[in-house]
Amino acid sequence: MKEMNMSDQAIGALMMALQKSLMEQSDIVPVLKGFKLKLSDEGLVVLNPPLVKVNEETQKNIRESAGLEENTTSPEAHSS
Repeated sequence: MKEMNMSDQAIGALMMALQKSLMEQSDIVPVLKGFKLKLSDEGLVVLNPPLVKVNEETQKNIRESAGLEENTTSPEAHSS
């Protein structure tokens, strides 16, 4: 059996599948089973990487968690 490595692109696709699974609280196995793989000079690549869609509320929560946006719902945000 020939040994193969994952390309950086395939690793990114795996990370996107994991993020999507965590965000949607869904099983990652069907996504991984659905990967269409091809061997390239860089290693295995995923021909159909998953898309992660983020709604406005999730984007706001991410910005707040990263300290990029002030949380307007907390009591500290309203104190002077």
